[in-house]
Amino acid sequence: MISTNDLTAYFAKIGLVDNPPATIEGLTALHRAQHRRIPFENFDIQLGKGVSVDFDDIVQKIVYHERGGYCFELIELMYQALIASGFNAVRQLARVHKGPEPTGRSHQFSLVELNGQKWVVDIGFGSHTPRTPLPLDYGVEIKTDIQTFRFVKNEVYGSMLQVYERNEEGDLHWQNLYSFEFAHVCAGDIHTSNFFVSSYPESFFFKNRIAAFPTENGIALLFNHSLKLITPEGTKEVGLQEDDTYLEVIKRHFGIELDMPIQALKHIAAE
Repeated sequence: MISTNDLTAYFAKIGLVDNPPATIEGLTALHRAQHRRIPFENFDIQLGKGVSVDFDDIVQKIVYHERGGYCFELIELMYQALIASGFNAVRQLARVHKGPEPTGRSHQFSLVELNGQKWVVDIGFGSHTPRTPLPLDYGVEIKTDIQTFRFVKNEVYGSMLQVYERNEEGDLHWQNLYSFEFAHVCAGDIHTSNFFVSSYPESFFFKNRIAAFPTENGIALLFNHSLKLITPEGTKEVGLQEDDTYLEVIKRHFGIELDMPIQALKHIAAE
């Protein structure tokens, strides 16, 4: 449970004066505030530290330092703020379907119920993080400011979140993102999933440096030695060097301060 002092510091960091009301307006304000202030990133893995899901460690890292985190950290931080603000929220785990095969239950999000309506609240899915809470209604297009999602039912995997986007050929299509089954999630589930994602040598997050941070009408994305700045006008891609300019870029575009030399990061060969 988040302490009163840590909750006050969290709200100050994300730019909220006080606890949001337990309404859809309050939920949206909280989601937007954290999403626009705290980046998605996995640099602790790339520094060889691994990722702690002990809540005190999450708070120290994200609230009191200029760092972000990935789903198990970002979602847990917001989940604790939701509970402290009077929301009816539960933790959920999901299978990611962005690769050729689905993962195990390797992604965490929150499920919030307001006046009989369920909302998927996810501020930790990298480049496809929803920019607002998503109402859990099936077969309906759900638009944020610049995204289009929908939920569909799947015979094997339960509920599936999809995004409408262009594929590599440039054609618009519905892309599976992740699936979930409303199963109860305990602390052991989260520790197990986080350990696999952060420690397994073939894990996407173990092998790659990743960061994502929304802008007003787009997003900044880091993947290893590539920086992409996506806006309504198009995409600008910049190659990054393995020197101090790398640290300057992640501070300028993502607000991440590592306080370590570039040599502390695991070496990743240039693409």
